Amino acid sequence: MRHNVTGKRLGRTTNQRKALMKNLATSLITHERVETTLVKAKELRQFVEPFITLGRNDTVANRRLAMARLGSKSTVTKLFDATFRARFDGRPGGYTRILKTDHRLGDAADMAIIEFVDYVLPEPKEAEPAE
Repeated sequence: MRHNVTGKRLGRTTNQRKALMKNLATSLITHERVETTLVKAKELRQFVEPFITLGRNDTVANRRLAMARLGSKSTVTKLFDATFRARFDGRPGGYTRILKTDHRLGDAADMAIIEFVDYVLPEPKEAEPAE
């Protein structure tokens, strides 16, 4: 029976799964948008959203919790930054969105983009004319 067992195993051992989630969460917070498989994106959502909630209240205890679980000082610094916190101030949850994309070419895995809900694509830079 699977009572109170949540999450997918993702074909990995426990330590590999924890490392994968830490790395994906660090990448998502740093770059604000990550392309991965659909199943990993759904698992990442459950993993990363509590960190955003934690980051809304900047205390030493919350910083230490985030540092212990993420392991990246630059990511924790960005997470507790005033401008980053202000983006999610009035939102009670649901900080990420998952956009389904095409299948991966090699193994036809379902791919998705996970990003923060207020993410805006950067403007493309215009090429300078060659002289």
